Amino acid sequence: MQTPDSERRLPDATGMGAVTLTVRDLDTMIDFYHRGLGMQVLRHEKGTAALGRQGVATILLDQDGSLAMAPAGAAGLYHTAFLFPTAAELASVVYAAARHSPGKFQGSSDHLVSEAFYFGDPEGNGVELYVDRPRAQWRELPTGGGVQMGSAFLDPNRYLQQHLTEQGAAAVADTPATVGHVHLKVGDIPTAKAFYVDTLGFDVTNVYGSQALFVSAGGYHHHLGMNTWESKGATDRTPALGLGEVRIELPGDGTPGGSSEALAALDARLAAAGIAREFDGAELTVLDPWRNRVRVREIDGENAL
Repeated sequence: MQTPDSERRLPDATGMGAVTLTVRDLDTMIDFYHRGLGMQVLRHEKGTAALGRQGVATILLDQDGSLAMAPAGAAGLYHTAFLFPTAAELASVVYAAARHSPGKFQGSSDHLVSEAFYFGDPEGNGVELYVDRPRAQWRELPTGGGVQMGSAFLDPNRYLQQHLTEQGAAAVADTPATVGHVHLKVGDIPTAKAFYVDTLGFDVTNVYGSQALFVSAGGYHHHLGMNTWESKGATDRTPALGLGEVRIELPGDGTPGGSSEALAALDARLAAAGIAREFDGAELTVLDPWRNRVRVREIDGENAL
């Protein structure tokens, strides 16, 4: 008997939540994400901060002065990708980031499904700022079962000339933005697929041989990317600055096959695979094969911090 999709796949409306970073200099990091990327400071307490837009947190900062940077080649965060609704809003935040931290710009690319700009934050965490092309313009892979993606040249100056408005140049508005996807550094692709696809329940959308894997729910081009470009052969992470937690959010609609059932099914899949986890009925926390912490949770109309 075939296993129902609700028992082996994440719901189509699955998305990504706020990424937690463990940081050394909290004030400098707040300044970058607030003044550089135009995020609002939603909470700032001793040693922690939450930033985002329109009351929705997209980055959580936890200070730990006892930790060092991760060694070269370690698994962890490649970048957090913030998705903007329009090209004008993307151009505004790219312009603000370039003015605030001109030395942190790392490049830009047309990925066929999206247009993206890359920066590094003050502690070396990768940041992608992007806008999606309309889904009707996405193309299926010739082999089927995935989405064509690429990396064509995107002229950043021309992009700003075309899309930056006078208002957007003056200030970054508090417009909606979400964590569109998260890209991780992993040790090898088959192990990543076994965990994120076969067990967690994402669908494969694209594979670049032994170098990179892209997965999503609901036909999105990718909610998670994993690559070995800097981390081939990496083993378990040791405590270090950088990625603290990745959040995966399931729709809390209460319908059959919704998040409560999906969480219970995920718990069962992890148990069957012999993978340790914590599950309280509303949130499930698990470590991936490189000890990146992943929290899967049900949300109900609001992004609780």
